[in-house]
Amino acid sequence: MTKDLTNSQIDRQNILNNELAIEEIQPRCGLEGIPWNNSVYVTREMTASFFQVDIRTISRYIEQNSEELTQNGYRVLRGKHLKSFLEAAKSFGKDINVPTKTTVLGVFDFRAFLNMAMLLSESEPAKALRQLMLDVVIDLINRKTGGGTKYINQRDKDFVFSSLQEDNYRRHFTNALKEYVEDDRYKYAHFTDMIYVSIFREKAKEYKKILDLKAKDKVRDTFYSEILDIIAAYENGLADAIRQKYEKCGHRLSRQEVEALFKEFENMALWKPLIQRGRTKMASRDMALRDAFHYQLSEYIQPLDKDEYQKFLGAAGDELERLMAENQEILKRLKERE
Repeated sequence: MTKDLTNSQIDRQNILNNELAIEEIQPRCGLEGIPWNNSVYVTREMTASFFQVDIRTISRYIEQNSEELTQNGYRVLRGKHLKSFLEAAKSFGKDINVPTKTTVLGVFDFRAFLNMAMLLSESEPAKALRQLMLDVVIDLINRKTGGGTKYINQRDKDFVFSSLQEDNYRRHFTNALKEYVEDDRYKYAHFTDMIYVSIFREKAKEYKKILDLKAKDKVRDTFYSEILDIIAAYENGLADAIRQKYEKCGHRLSRQEVEALFKEFENMALWKPLIQRGRTKMASRDMALRDAFHYQLSEYIQPLDKDEYQKFLGAAGDELERLMAENQEILKRLKERE
């Protein structure tokens, strides 16, 4: 998916929240800033010079995007903070051309500087820096996932437990369909799709197309742990509801009866916060980490926070991926146990 950082705040924030990518971008972008307060800062004048635009252009963008830039590290220094910064600039040997009587000074830390690069549509250096950012993010994710993001969900420490738990409840559900619902060769796929549509508005076939999965790929191996937990809750609850309905009616249920039961079940108020959270996790993570867009969940997409990037791209994910690779046979046996 082609990303236009000048037009999408979500795409901008996804890069700015990815600390691992920021660490790789900084030494490659050619910025010479002023080390201060555990970061690197540049003034508005230095920013204008780097991007080869007039200082008034920088001021205009700050005014138009004040909230976003401030959120990402733009500051207006006064008093002791200004004095400290000017002393740091002097000790670093940087002439920042600040008048002696200056009482306020706007400065960008590195994240805010990158934020400005994403906004400046009329600057060629900014355009080049935007491409560098996108290239670094893509390269980082590819390196962490071995060139494919299909199973990036499995870099979460909660995945294995959620997967094994859901597998148990899946058997509970399919056994209920087998024992209490009239014979129908399509009933397992049909009611599975009803669960998927209820939770994330896509049938299995639609989900596989969005993630570009192959026919042999197992859909549930690509689900995030939160989605697996909701599916497990659905399967366990529905299995019990089907059994109770069967015992009350005294006969195997028709497809129509189970569908009516399902509608009552999915409309229970308790599902609303869980499903909203699940949709937000799936849509936001897939857009940021898999470059996959769930059209049916577009209103749930949010920027990932820093902890999410650490979870899926950080050292803990590296170690978990190594352990899973070393214990594939054990995990397979656990999945296949009766």
